[in-house]
Amino acid sequence: MLRAATDGDVEAVRRWRNHPDVRRHFIHTAEITPEEHWNWWTAVSVDPASTVLVYEADGVPAGAVIFRDHDPVARTAEWGFFLDVDGLRDRGALLTAWIGLERAAIRYGFDVLGLAVLGGRTLASNTAVLELHRRCGFREVPQRRYTTEIDGHAREVIWTELRSGR
Repeated sequence: MLRAATDGDVEAVRRWRNHPDVRRHFIHTAEITPEEHWNWWTAVSVDPASTVLVYEADGVPAGAVIFRDHDPVARTAEWGFFLDVDGLRDRGALLTAWIGLERAAIRYGFDVLGLAVLGGRTLASNTAVLELHRRCGFREVPQRRYTTEIDGHAREVIWTELRSGR
């Protein structure tokens, strides 16, 4: 289940995002301070082109989904997500939540936001997420592939997108 994030979720979202297993798969790998995160939340929570949601697994907050650059006219948005790795691993629910979050986010994007195209960036080295996206119908857009420097190393970024069919 997805629900709107609130001020009360901010610290949990920051903790999940700062987990080393999450950070290593992001373009920005530095640990995020409470002040940086609060500044981000203050801006994104009033941005009409952004939506921050909390994923709940069995009624427990377990991850975050962020839709950004939502263009209601073009019906497009970029998305990203991460999970409470430690909490879900301790409950033996990490894989189930990972699949559940992806499916819930896709439904939300198309059914609630009315998207025609949902896209996102994934590091080429994050083969597990790329495979999950592929299994959920996302396709790579080769002309949007690029290389960026992360922590002093060139890293390839793959853009994938899913079209609604509506």
